Amino acid sequence: MVARAYTVAFQGIEARIVEVQCAIVAGLPAFNLVGMPDKAVSEARERVRAALTAMGLALPARRITVNLSPADMPKEGSHFDLPIALAVLAAMEALPADAVASQVALGELSLDGSLVPVIGALPAALAAAEADCGLICPAGCGAEAAWVGAVQVLAPKTLLELVNHLNGRAALAPASPGTVIEPASPKDLAEVKGQEKAKRALEIAAAGRHHLLMVGPPGSGKSMLAARLPGLLPPLDPAEALETSMIHSLAGLLDEGGISRTRPFRTPHHTASMAAIVGGGRGAKPGEISLAHHGVLFLDELPEFSRAVLETLRQPIETGDVVVARANAHARYPCRFMLVAAANPCRCGHLTDPDRACARVPECGTEYLGRISGPLMDRFDLRVEVPQVRVEDLATTGRGEPSAAVAARVAAARARQSERFAGLEGVSVNADAEGELLEAITTRSDGAEELLGSVATRFRLSARAYHRILRVARTIADLEGAEIIDRPHIAEAAGYRLAL
Repeated sequence: MVARAYTVAFQGIEARIVEVQCAIVAGLPAFNLVGMPDKAVSEARERVRAALTAMGLALPARRITVNLSPADMPKEGSHFDLPIALAVLAAMEALPADAVASQVALGELSLDGSLVPVIGALPAALAAAEADCGLICPAGCGAEAAWVGAVQVLAPKTLLELVNHLNGRAALAPASPGTVIEPASPKDLAEVKGQEKAKRALEIAAAGRHHLLMVGPPGSGKSMLAARLPGLLPPLDPAEALETSMIHSLAGLLDEGGISRTRPFRTPHHTASMAAIVGGGRGAKPGEISLAHHGVLFLDELPEFSRAVLETLRQPIETGDVVVARANAHARYPCRFMLVAAANPCRCGHLTDPDRACARVPECGTEYLGRISGPLMDRFDLRVEVPQVRVEDLATTGRGEPSAAVAARVAAARARQSERFAGLEGVSVNADAEGELLEAITTRSDGAEELLGSVATRFRLSARAYHRILRVARTIADLEGAEIIDRPHIAEAAGYRLAL
């Protein structure tokens, strides 16, 4: 007799069903695991043995073989412990085989038989729902997995609790979804003194999900402005929240099963490796660009990042996803994010101040910003200089326009875009529009058409730059509630494009 249990293996954001087969036959006592297990999966033999001993059970003195099917798919992670234990118990006839085979299980076993939380409960619950099965996971993962309402989730604390439930001795109550995490009070834009042009660029970027580069001396407020961007963005809709939470689940970032409607705001340090930014490492885990999906990736001190790391951002910015390719794993993760970057004008930061600049002006500025390649710079829709704040602005006691007022305009502009792109897959904001769709949504007046042509000819704009000016102009018009793009919209959009 071959007993079967089911679990999942993660390939990117996708959870693929794995059949755990167990056969106990006559022969020399042995416990073999086959089916491309990694080190953590192979060590499950000892954890399962110890957990069964803690329950008062002993493995039979026979040959036990556990196969993880499909055998040519790499199996990684400690979450295989629980399904292996269930398959062994079913083969020992300690559990009903049909009850075990109707569930997808994942969880790590402690030596005393308790269940330890693991990553990936949310995508595993989705896979179980598609397979029309229930889900069994540790108690610490139950609130997270229960967000998928189409599947019943059992979340025992110990293996003994689960055995008693499956044998009908003591029923477990289904797990309930965790609470929606309320966003903390965002930092208010009214706290920023001066920098009206940068604030306007921030509003346009938020409204159309345009990439933004801010360049200015130290202390001018670049990081302060970026930190207030989350307060301008609309909350995630349910579909976006679920997709974002799946990625965070694989990274182990969900806190007690709570799902947040706040858009991600990721701020990696400039010393971060390529695997940390793009994804990879052991198991091809998601990187910062995927953790920022549907949110913001803020790169402070942009020229200080490794050139190789920056160049890898070019393709994900355009395609909205990234494929992490390794010798034994290929994982695809979504990464449709807004890139916001900040940089000093030169290494010392005082390029524009004759009294404080170094002796290498202006070559130092050219060399420093030259670390950002032309193709990457071309992908910034908005470029804005952030000068030193004037003393007069610092001395004012009044507050500027609050984030709530700006967020209301951003939300209205996003609503117009949602209506415009309703029914179109993969297009939700102006930054996604291209080709014939871009031409269709950017109806221009004669004056706007003439100005755009003059700017393109005078500055020898690339096709990408030409289309990005159109997208930004469309967003500026949306903020004003205008259907037709006029000359002032093109002028403002081109001014941000040609600022640096």
